[in-house]
Amino acid sequence: MKRIGFLSFGHWSPSPHSQTRSASDVLLQSIDLAVAAEELGADGAYFRVHHFANQLSSPFPLLAAVGARTSRIEIGTGVIDMRYENPLYMAEDAGSADLISGGRLQLGISRGSPEQVIDGYRYFGYVPAEGTDHAAMAREHARVFLDVLNGAGFAEPNPRPMFANPPGLLRVEPHSEGLRERIWWGAGTRKTAEWTAEQGMNLMSSTLLSEDTGVPFHQLQAEQIEVFRKSWIEAGHVREPRVSVSRSIFPIVNDLDRSYFGRDAGSQDQVGFLDGGKARFGKSYAGEPDRLVEQLAQDEAIAAADTLLLTIPNQLGVDYCAHVLDSLLTHVAPALGWR
Repeated sequence: MKRIGFLSFGHWSPSPHSQTRSASDVLLQSIDLAVAAEELGADGAYFRVHHFANQLSSPFPLLAAVGARTSRIEIGTGVIDMRYENPLYMAEDAGSADLISGGRLQLGISRGSPEQVIDGYRYFGYVPAEGTDHAAMAREHARVFLDVLNGAGFAEPNPRPMFANPPGLLRVEPHSEGLRERIWWGAGTRKTAEWTAEQGMNLMSSTLLSEDTGVPFHQLQAEQIEVFRKSWIEAGHVREPRVSVSRSIFPIVNDLDRSYFGRDAGSQDQVGFLDGGKARFGKSYAGEPDRLVEQLAQDEAIAAADTLLLTIPNQLGVDYCAHVLDSLLTHVAPALGWR
């Protein structure tokens, strides 16, 4: 069995071909798609976070709204860029959204992806400490966030408060028990996967890997997952960690599918340069269901992960994205033993 959800990048565009022409369209349709996904039997609704772009940004109002409209599916992010975050305020938002959803939040966090603007986090008021860089700042923000989620008191109470305080040091409220174990780190390298395990976070393997050893993307990703699990055991954590991978998978079951994605049937991995280094991007999967079953059975990273997130073409609208998810759950997942 494998958990299967969708991952939306939340694009909007004024193009007449787009079903999401405004931020309002994306937000409201994201809620509707999560409701539809739950009705179809999917396991998760996940959303990307980008700043200074026509895409989803501040995630917690959306996560809370999805939590209020659904009752079963996991609700997550993939990923929140920690360079932009105030970790204490984020802990309050996350605690609130998690309590609204009944403890279903699965938060993917990370250093973030290449930005739309130069050093965008500076406009949010965050500057790396002297002698460090933006990646170190993201990890420091994450460290504080994780510490706060543990729920221990750390703030000295006012001896003459407006309202009575409980005894001892105070913590950020509201606190949601168990959320600390539902934090994931988006890792793009094997070294980062090792660090993720050491911190006791689940692994959200990136949609691109910022290293390339010449092997196919799915094998490189499987190596990353193996490193993560080995490091998790060595770190002495007691609980079983979770691992997710993301894929673009389009079962072609009708003429509309064929018109949209028929040309992607021969997709291959792509190798390029990102942030001054070599990177490998995974291919898309598109084809008749029986052909997809054959191809996906060879994907070593999907086999190694417990969670599969389908990157959906959100600008094609709720109905079509729900159709893609339903096609995979109905025509592909059972044949692979995922259902």
